[in-house]
Amino acid sequence: MLSSLKTLKRSLPGVSQLHWASALLCLASVVANLALYVQAVPMPASLLALQVLAVLAMGWQLHQAARLIAMRPQELADRLLKVQESERQRLSRELHDDIGQLLTAAKLQADWLQRRMPAELQEQCATLRRTLDDTLANVRDVSAILNPRQLASLGLEASLRAHLLRTLENTEVLWSVDCKQRLDGIPEDMAIAAFRITQEAVTNMLRHAQARNLVVRIQRLPEGLSLTINDDGLGFVPASHPADEGQRGMSGMAERAQLLNGSLSVHSEPGKGTQINALFPWPPRTLERANTSKTP
Repeated sequence: MLSSLKTLKRSLPGVSQLHWASALLCLASVVANLALYVQAVPMPASLLALQVLAVLAMGWQLHQAARLIAMRPQELADRLLKVQESERQRLSRELHDDIGQLLTAAKLQADWLQRRMPAELQEQCATLRRTLDDTLANVRDVSAILNPRQLASLGLEASLRAHLLRTLENTEVLWSVDCKQRLDGIPEDMAIAAFRITQEAVTNMLRHAQARNLVVRIQRLPEGLSLTINDDGLGFVPASHPADEGQRGMSGMAERAQLLNGSLSVHSEPGKGTQINALFPWPPRTLERANTSKTP
């Protein structure tokens, strides 16, 4: 899809010239018809051919317009996801830089006050410091969820482990990340999609599934990057059209996979847990590297 959009953008100058040519043909045809009408002269074959050419040009333009309209929903979804990621990064920076710095300053002030407070107020100061510590930790966690900066530095596997450790730290869920291959060289948009899909799946599990075990498996296959998420929770009946039935999380996961020409399937039954399978095909520039990668 993205390659088609790039091809379309490259062809825009030629399309614009054809639009002008079609408009000139129509204008010439109208002027010629008026001249013949005023002079009461029969229509020559050349003018008839000009009119046929103008009609064909207009038909071609209508066909191209229909193709553009057909492309717009997926293009719109792509742009919405990019805007969403950009907004998440902005919010993450504001939380980390602005609110985080204010909380750090408040913590330093609380430390200063505690050293000067009488003994009977020491417990209240200690409670205030613990509250500020917890709030600062929560702000950093939210910032990391909104914008997983470690994706670029640590890679996909380590980022997933860090996210699961942070998210499931105070739960009874037993989790593991199964990855027996190196994931270096994964395209950034593919890594972000895999991370966000896992993030959404874990959130849904915590809200609805009451699961006790979670397994995230990442495999580097010849055809692409495979992501499998399994839990042993309550399960549910997957919707055939998640967006129409209010399952926005599932719909968003499917959109992320589709925008990378990938696929996502959900297998679940009440009482039998849930399995989410996603496959992201390698783009041409990394296909050869993926096919020749070796398991350490």
